Amino acid sequence: MTVALITGASSGIGRELLDRFAADRIDLIITARDEAALKKAADDLTAKYGVAVTVIPADLARPGEAHRLFAEVEQRGIAVEYLVNNAGFGNYGFLHESSAQKMDDMVQVNVASLVTLTRLFLPAMVARRSGRILQVASVAAFQPGPLMAVYYATKAFVLSFSEAVAEELTGTGVTMTCLCPGPVHTQFAARSNFNHSRIFQKSHVATAPEVADYGYRAFMRGEILAVHGFNNRLLVLAGRFIPRRLIVKLVRWIQEKRD
Repeated sequence: MTVALITGASSGIGRELLDRFAADRIDLIITARDEAALKKAADDLTAKYGVAVTVIPADLARPGEAHRLFAEVEQRGIAVEYLVNNAGFGNYGFLHESSAQKMDDMVQVNVASLVTLTRLFLPAMVARRSGRILQVASVAAFQPGPLMAVYYATKAFVLSFSEAVAEELTGTGVTMTCLCPGPVHTQFAARSNFNHSRIFQKSHVATAPEVADYGYRAFMRGEILAVHGFNNRLLVLAGRFIPRRLIVKLVRWIQEKRD
């Protein structure tokens, strides 16, 4: 029995990934804060694909919640072959005007819980010499992000962390993939008050199914870095040759609310 655990599974990219795993007859453990949405997803997936779906609600913004989630999986005797750290959120606005609690929660979800879950589930994969981990970051990882400073910084951490651990895993039979999409039409943008920025008006905005398809294929191939979209890959490459101070100003301009 092959089992995948997906965080942030109730909507957006996480919800779309559930269908990709289930279509390959991979059983699931799904977690997010919205228990009702998780239960509906579980019923739909079981009816459509015949897979077993275990629902474990969790709020990864709470310190210690990642440990509790791991302990519950262990208590149920489920061996996780695939781990997808998809949970995450952002916030739009100047840092000095933003909620300090929200910034703390963002670091906890986007960074601390991701590291903890990776650290807890990884040893068993290495011992089996089999397993895959997908870390969902963003093209935001490649440069500083004025007006979303903490979010961009958390994704830079995820990228650096993922590439480093992927190298550590060479020869173990375990792979780690870092998925970096650009702007995506999901509830994330609306919740972050980000969907009125220029980047959402002047660039191609992908759909969650497109990103999930791309990310799932890269994950199953064991790719280390997966940047979704030709334009995004081009921008990442161009960023290596543009002065960093100019990049920061350009990012601020595209992130500002449109005129």
